[in-house]
Amino acid sequence: MKYALVTGGSRGIGKAICIKLASDGFYVLINYRSNKTEAEHTLAEIKNNGGDGELMQFDVSSSEEVRSVLGKWMEANTDKHIEVLVNNAGITKDNLMVFMSDDEWNTVINTNQHSFFFVTKQLLQNMIVKKNGKIINIVSLSGQKGQPGQVNYAATKGAIIAATKSLAQEVGKKKVTVNAVAPGFIKTDMTSQMDENMLKSLIPLNRFGEPEEVAEVVAFLASGKASYITGEVISVNGGMYS
Repeated sequence: MKYALVTGGSRGIGKAICIKLASDGFYVLINYRSNKTEAEHTLAEIKNNGGDGELMQFDVSSSEEVRSVLGKWMEANTDKHIEVLVNNAGITKDNLMVFMSDDEWNTVINTNQHSFFFVTKQLLQNMIVKKNGKIINIVSLSGQKGQPGQVNYAATKGAIIAATKSLAQEVGKKKVTVNAVAPGFIKTDMTSQMDENMLKSLIPLNRFGEPEEVAEVVAFLASGKASYITGEVISVNGGMYS
């Protein structure tokens, strides 16, 4: 059995990734922080499609919770190796920087940036020892070109892009790959309040993307077909920026 952990796996892009990886034969650990109902729906859909997995509740921005929950699972399942990690959990608190509060800055940094370090570090040693690991970080168009009102969010995603490239160089010789996927405007709760008709005119393909289109790229990077790809950022944005 192959094991994969997807943070923020209860809704949107994370949910689509969980379902796709399960259909590819992974036993999926679905991380969520508070929305147990949606996480249960994701797991039910996986099982209805013949896949399997389990829920794993912890706050990715808390090093203590990551060690307590994920660390204890690893201690109790020493015969199981999480070979794929998808760092997907993330939040936005959009505001122009001149009006941005300390909380809007710190909360986004803690959730989006610190979580990458806490969760990845927890799994990294096993991947290195077993010489088998694929780390896939969900970043954003905002981290590549910037977006007004998203200085905090763009800062975190730009940082993870840089970290992806650096970590790939650290662990490549141990057969661990590290890549990032950068979605543009995707139809999720995060974009539900945006004016799609207005914004799609900025996109060469003239539409918002679907979560499943991001999941397909993640599944490719999680597969053996991507074994010679590392340190890359793959954009899924309809041609808006590359």
